Amino acid sequence: RTPIHDMVKGRRVLITGAGGSIGSEISRQLLSYQPSQLLLLDIDETELHDLSLRLHQFQAEFSDDIMPIVCDVRNGVKVDRVFKKYRPEIVFHAAAYKHVPMMEYYPEEAIRTNIGGTYNVFSAAIRHDAARCILISTDKAVNPTNVMGATKRVAEMVASMCNNSKTEIVCVRFGNVLGSRGSMLPLFLEQMRAGLPITVTDKRIIRYFMTIPEAVSLVFLAGAM
Repeated sequence: RTPIHDMVKGRRVLITGAGGSIGSEISRQLLSYQPSQLLLLDIDETELHDLSLRLHQFQAEFSDDIMPIVCDVRNGVKVDRVFKKYRPEIVFHAAAYKHVPMMEYYPEEAIRTNIGGTYNVFSAAIRHDAARCILISTDKAVNPTNVMGATKRVAEMVASMCNNSKTEIVCVRFGNVLGSRGSMLPLFLEQMRAGLPITVTDKRIIRYFMTIPEAVSLVFLAGAM
């Protein structure tokens, strides 16, 4: 038995941003640790439906054991209603806007989702007695040079502010995840296939990569510590 198994087995677990590349892998791996209920929350109903169908091995769309929930984390009233109804004990908060250039154009969206959404989730978790929350953060929160990184740094500060003896909140940062939605490597391959030059913004740049399963292992390790 692993620490994550001890943490999850027999408990109600909520994953926000469950339809995303990291959220869906967290959901898939968590299933093997036998939670009493897996709550999949996302604003993207197509990805959510697809994930739920696969987790049910195409035998059902939802069940009491695996429940997809269409919800925007920016909607504090709805988030609170979800927590009140399902009372999750463990929360993995992966819902966020993450594309750096896009968020430079629309900083208000990054603020509402990454900061406001995080506050909605963690404050509801505290009100409804969740035992532990794990915030999925980013290396771009370190001395942030862009809007996305700055909003994730503030999200970490929100987590720190909300952390208490009853509801423990931890943050885990990782860098570029190969194969995640918006990952640069598939973009490079597409550019090469099309005979286009590869986009290099600065020749001095150093990138650190991990795979999706590695990223999820890091999340579990942080959550179980």
